[in-house]
Amino acid sequence: MSGASVAGGVEPRRPKVTEVEQHGIDTIPDQDRASGPFDLFRIQFGGANTFATIILGTFPVLLGLSLWQAVGATVAGVVVGALILMPMGLFGPKTGTNNAVSSGAHFGVRGRVLGSFLSLLTAIAFYSISVWVSGDALAGALKRLFDVPNNDAVRGVIYALLGALVIVVVVYGYQFMLLINKVVVTANTVLILLGIVAYASVFDFGYDPGPDSYALGTFWPTFVLSALIVMGNPISFGAFLGDWSRYIPRDTPVPKLLGATFSAQLATLIPFLFGVGTATIVAGEADYIFALVQVSPLWYTLLLVVVAFLGGMSTGVTSLYGTGLDFSSVFPRLSRVQASLFIGVLAFVFILVGRLAFDLIDSVNAFIGAIVICTTPWMVIMAIGYFVRRGYYSPQDVQVFNQGRIGGIYWFSAGVNWRGMAAWLPAAVIGLLFANYPPLIEGPFRNSAGGVDISLPVTLGLAAAIYLLLLFLVPEPRYVFGPEGPRLVPARDGGQPPPVTDDPRASTSRQRRRSEPITEVAHD
Repeated sequence: MSGASVAGGVEPRRPKVTEVEQHGIDTIPDQDRASGPFDLFRIQFGGANTFATIILGTFPVLLGLSLWQAVGATVAGVVVGALILMPMGLFGPKTGTNNAVSSGAHFGVRGRVLGSFLSLLTAIAFYSISVWVSGDALAGALKRLFDVPNNDAVRGVIYALLGALVIVVVVYGYQFMLLINKVVVTANTVLILLGIVAYASVFDFGYDPGPDSYALGTFWPTFVLSALIVMGNPISFGAFLGDWSRYIPRDTPVPKLLGATFSAQLATLIPFLFGVGTATIVAGEADYIFALVQVSPLWYTLLLVVVAFLGGMSTGVTSLYGTGLDFSSVFPRLSRVQASLFIGVLAFVFILVGRLAFDLIDSVNAFIGAIVICTTPWMVIMAIGYFVRRGYYSPQDVQVFNQGRIGGIYWFSAGVNWRGMAAWLPAAVIGLLFANYPPLIEGPFRNSAGGVDISLPVTLGLAAAIYLLLLFLVPEPRYVFGPEGPRLVPARDGGQPPPVTDDPRASTSRQRRRSEPITEVAHD
């Protein structure tokens, strides 16, 4: 067992893989927290050790970079993205719930719905990418091995089968998802590394299409765009880390949690660099996946089928699980299973429309851009909030909205902490104005730095500056900081949190979903 014992020496119980998960976004009891940092590593790496990540790794080459320029952009994107992502694994053990619900401590218990919609955007994008690319790889392999027609009808059937299998795993829940990712961590790593043998005779270490190939005209704008696309992968985990870390004991050391996330993202360089390297082999081909299958040795074509299938399952499950989990609280008439089915069907429609009616590369580019620009300011506000609060959270009070109640220490103004909202909104909007993810996202200020996309530093810097400024100018009430008080920021004295009562406008189904009564927490 990778988890630690709970207080009192009682060993946490790990459910069977075939048990349907009973927990929604309610607080995970200590006795059910049977995971540890290594499980957090395996879910992240397993969820990214797939064809979905491989396809993102091809973008630097598709945008015109040489092999080594593409490697540099990929490493930069992974490292910077991992550093931004690291703190997002800290909330689950403290609150026992997912990151969207935990964000209620900084955005208000109603304002935390922002995190739910960010996770929906991310889930649809990466669920779709995983089914797209895995399905295309399987279709290409069937064409080569059995001469099955490679047309839209065949691909649609494969997409449907993969999508349905993902939903089955999501319905069973966390333990089944953990098992899938354990397999993918080892199996896909071995299979991807075998690609070194498979493509050794056709690989060119000196691949360089020349400066005329840069998609944005010159080197630096193209390099930065490539790094930002790669960065979308680690950033995409920001809304979801709490889905898995909530099963980790609350007293787990912070360095172990940070290390698990950073090392998992570094490990994703394996599929990323596989994408970079193989993209140079089939450069110029219209369909990367189909072309790669055709130039592969026959023995490796069979292995690519395994990589595609396992990868599609892994990425799809890690994307869809958290969103179904969270939307069962936003829409209280839906259970976790029903919400997962609803989001799965919605994402499948997007897959058919986006893959069969639009350009895959343009669709991926636009979604990655929106995820990076809209999610990173939310993440930096959460990280700053964690730091100034010294990691203090009341698990009971973050659940108020989910239980159809009002009040508590995170009620702020009608359930919204406008400090967080006032920092996120301008940061995201202005970031989009500077963004350059052609052809679908091209902000009016995209050329303000000589064509280099500076949307990330703009959105991160604005979010941090505005949030910190508001924390100093309009301090938060002292009771949200816990017994030790705030770190480096002032607090407002006086007043007590509004009492927790039933919300008369809430549905009875939400009120029935209370995991435990709200109790008074200690305040200074």
